[in-house]
Amino acid sequence: MAARGLVHGPLGGNCIHLCVDMQRLFGPGGPWPVPWVEKVLPAIEELTGRHPDRTIFTRFIPAVRPGEGPGMWARYYQRWAAATLSNIDPALVELAPSLARFVPPAKVLDKRVYSPWTEGGLDALLHGSTIDALLVTGGETDVCVLATVLGAIDRGFRTVIVTDAICSSADQTHDALMELYRSRFSEQVEAVTMEEVIDGWR
Repeated sequence: MAARGLVHGPLGGNCIHLCVDMQRLFGPGGPWPVPWVEKVLPAIEELTGRHPDRTIFTRFIPAVRPGEGPGMWARYYQRWAAATLSNIDPALVELAPSLARFVPPAKVLDKRVYSPWTEGGLDALLHGSTIDALLVTGGETDVCVLATVLGAIDRGFRTVIVTDAICSSADQTHDALMELYRSRFSEQVEAVTMEEVIDGWR
């Protein structure tokens, strides 16, 4: 299905770019490689380069040791023991190098779960600001991007997903989530191309 465009009009000074988990963890050689990362990275670089001071990068930080974490996260890190901090090069949690160069002025927000909202970090960053619109890029479409988008919707933000700047390691669920964003959340989510974002955010 084609993107619907910026149905609520151009983006302005109350918008930020929220880039989800574009880290070396998910790139080639990481424990959770996402093949599509390399394809969407140039678009994310272009958007960040236009508005570095309006960009927040999230980073997913794994548990330190296998079996650590509250509740089912402990089981998760038994399954993914090879991805815990004690078993990987610590540099893998860093942003992709082509994005890290924008920090500062871009900001970095670390999180230990899928959502950037659950631990309060993103709410704290935005508290007291005039931000009312979020442009979402990054990965994965059906995991951390989904958690990010649902949190933004719940908080009433205008939520814009950049369709050619998000990715997943599973094509089938990526496609299913793109349909979900455009249909079930059509009143609260705008699905647009990077070209439309660049034309609509001056």
